[in-house]
Amino acid sequence: MRSRWRWALAGALLVLLAGCSSGSESAMPMSADSAAPAEGGARGAAPGPAPAQKEGAAQQPAVKDRKLARSARIQLTTPKPGDIVSHARTIATGAGGYPGQETTTDESATLTLSVPAEKLDGVLDQLAGLGQVTKREVSAQDVTAQVVDVDARLATQRASVDRMRALLAKAQSVSEIASVEGELTSREAALESLERQQQSLAGQVAMASVTLSVSRVAAAPAEDGGFLSGLAGGWAAFVAFLGGLLRVLGVLLPFAVVFGVPAGVAVWLLRRRRRARPAE
Repeated sequence: MRSRWRWALAGALLVLLAGCSSGSESAMPMSADSAAPAEGGARGAAPGPAPAQKEGAAQQPAVKDRKLARSARIQLTTPKPGDIVSHARTIATGAGGYPGQETTTDESATLTLSVPAEKLDGVLDQLAGLGQVTKREVSAQDVTAQVVDVDARLATQRASVDRMRALLAKAQSVSEIASVEGELTSREAALESLERQQQSLAGQVAMASVTLSVSRVAAAPAEDGGFLSGLAGGWAAFVAFLGGLLRVLGVLLPFAVVFGVPAGVAVWLLRRRRRARPAE
């Protein structure tokens, strides 16, 4: 009996040892498998933000897509402001633009020009060649956000007008027609206002504004040119002397007539009497 119990206990111990060894072997692969995804997740976590950065960079508008409203101011000095204004109008017309408001006096002139934005720099160079430049400045205003906003509102408003027109076509009663027509008129007015804003922004981007200011200055004296310059100066001095002499004679002539004639008659009479006495 004791030997049988011993063999039974030994078999049970063998079974328990075999079960423990199999359980430990099965647990080791599971831990490795669970560690592998964790490691893979840790390795893949670093490149995660890269797609978001690329998407944010793609949303930024390109430089060539920016909408800029350009303008410029240029101030010149010249002896003849009227001639500068005439040449400036010709330059603007030749560049595909047109002149605007103009104010001209003997001493100064102001002219507003509208020229294509891509030709603004060339037009300014041509205007600078007409006189002495005292000030030149160019500015640009970014209206991209306004253009995008107006375009989006315009698309929404057009869809709204189309819906109201569809409702007007389906209206049956007079009250429904009147109500829909009133709403349609209001939305069409808003649509026209947005279209005018879009056209105004497009005009500001396509055409640049130039303000030209011209002031009059005295002509510069002629430079020394040697003998010819001296001859011209001498002739001018001689003419000025003759003019002054004639002016003096003109001033003295009335006095000579008033006082000289009686004095001449008195001298003639005295001489005649002196000649008559010796003869007697």
